[in-house]
Amino acid sequence: MGTQESQNPQTRAGGAGRRAFLGAAAAFGAAGTTLGLTGAARATEARHGGKGIASLPVPTIIGHRGASGYRPEHTFGSYQLALDLGADIVEAGDLVPTRDGRLVCRHEPEIGGTTDVASHPEFAGRRTTKVLDGVPTTGWFTEDFTLAELKTLRATERIPANRPHNTLYDGRWTIPTFEEVLTWQDEQTRRRGKQVWIYPELKHPTYFRKLGLNLEERVAKVLRRHGKDGRNAPVIIQSFEPTSIRRLDGMVGNPLVVLLSGATTRPWDFVETGDPRTVADLVTPKGLREIAGYAQGIGPTLDLVVPKDAAGNLTTPTTLVKDAHAAGLILHPYTMRNENPFLPANFRKGTDADAYGDVFGAYRAYFATGIDGVFTDQPDTGLLAREDFLNGS
Repeated sequence: MGTQESQNPQTRAGGAGRRAFLGAAAAFGAAGTTLGLTGAARATEARHGGKGIASLPVPTIIGHRGASGYRPEHTFGSYQLALDLGADIVEAGDLVPTRDGRLVCRHEPEIGGTTDVASHPEFAGRRTTKVLDGVPTTGWFTEDFTLAELKTLRATERIPANRPHNTLYDGRWTIPTFEEVLTWQDEQTRRRGKQVWIYPELKHPTYFRKLGLNLEERVAKVLRRHGKDGRNAPVIIQSFEPTSIRRLDGMVGNPLVVLLSGATTRPWDFVETGDPRTVADLVTPKGLREIAGYAQGIGPTLDLVVPKDAAGNLTTPTTLVKDAHAAGLILHPYTMRNENPFLPANFRKGTDADAYGDVFGAYRAYFATGIDGVFTDQPDTGLLAREDFLNGS
């Protein structure tokens, strides 16, 4: 933590206070059923009865990398469509740095699969192999390009086998910067007459810290510049590395979320520091109480909420929702997608890789656990599923 961050009165205005405030909101959501409050009433109360994150509808529909089921992810085309479809929040920004220290929005620092960089002969010599969080990865990396160079590239569809229709838009949009996203957020808020929320993620912060491209400080600086570093700021920040979120807790007042992968995995910052704990340790009541000391929520994989059996069918929900709410944490699991390969086996229809399954049935199963929201590639589907759920249909 730098001196400037630790002395900022706005961003350090009572970390415990904002945790208590948001914890109360999560506890209210957990208690809704006990109090006899209908789902619709809970959603209305959440929408109108609080500030900041407590003002959002429950369950919250989060456009995953925009509306990435319909447009190439992390483009303004995808972000804009997510808002047009009604998403409550747009995950505008998996943040990675350029060589000159600017933050840009890409799913990963390796951009061979999400841009047309391979068709640029002037960058052929930049193709290389690096070890990214312990995994040898070959391609082109954002940290080897200046922002000006990245702006000569165009975004492409990441999973064309599942979304061939998205390839129609290949080459249409450039790579957004985080600064551009924040400006776009303000423009959309004015145009729509209601606050637009975003949900950026810090990608591989330990990896970039070793390169001298610290993400936390850069994100905090940009947020302060735009006046979006406070407790009720419409920017939720997430990361798979708990120590990164802990660092941010000392720099900004924003709502913070720890992302959680499979139960047997270890966050990469734990690997680097020799912390032996796995995600299974973090989702125990003790682990969740620790997370609640510096974050306001968790973003678990859906399998941590409802596991699958060996055949890929949903089984019995875990106690994660109850335990997280007891710790004062909200839960925004990831990721709902309409296509068969991404659905639990008992909700698939046919075998086509890009065909839709019974996604509404899957939503019902997950919403019934009491989660506070969900990331989805198709926000319009998520909103219809929420309407069905709240109406009891």
